[in-house]
Amino acid sequence: MKTLVIIPARGGSKGVPNKNIKILGDKPLIAHAIACAQASQKATRIIVSTDAEAIAVVAQQYDCEVVLRPESLATDTSNVVTAVAHVYAELQEDFDFIVLLQPTSPLRTGADLDAIITLLEEEDHVDGVISVIPMDDMHPARMYTLGNAAELIPFMTTGETARRQDLAPVYYRNGCFYAVRTNAFLTEKSFMVARKKAYVMSAEWLANIDTPRDFKIAELLYADWKHENTPH
Repeated sequence: MKTLVIIPARGGSKGVPNKNIKILGDKPLIAHAIACAQASQKATRIIVSTDAEAIAVVAQQYDCEVVLRPESLATDTSNVVTAVAHVYAELQEDFDFIVLLQPTSPLRTGADLDAIITLLEEEDHVDGVISVIPMDDMHPARMYTLGNAAELIPFMTTGETARRQDLAPVYYRNGCFYAVRTNAFLTEKSFMVARKKAYVMSAEWLANIDTPRDFKIAELLYADWKHENTPH
């Protein structure tokens, strides 16, 4: 079965300027996504979708194909779904699965990617696989909305005073992997398809980069993550 891996990387980052080509550890941020895909045994074709020449040059330096997207698909309000659909139309090739690898969630492996593709290959009733991590301290039972006078309104109707270990487990999308059957993606126009399941990853390596603070956290985590995930 054929899998298309798409790495979306537009040039107009506001929170962290030039984020996608900023150095994290030993290489540009986007190169971590490329390395993950290239380490996979099941990725058929790997494409970087970008509107920025500088990002395209870096992607090509790491032996990755590039599809340039029009500026209309690279604005602050652009949906990644439209960028993915653009790539698929440009390639004029059929694939069974599409996997989205966002550069902003760099701590993942090719083995993770292969495990996710295997789930889609083996479970016909599943149209999508989304990576998640368990959340303990940041549980919805500990969250509130605010009333007009700043009064605390529990987000959940139960569990506000429960012990952490007594709360039902909840999971957070960590941004590492969004995998979907192509026919479901084209029909539902979303990676969050109706029939989806979780691929649970370790919360220890959560790094989702949108701000300078996020990047600093990723830098702190990267060395330990690399040591743990590099064969010795």
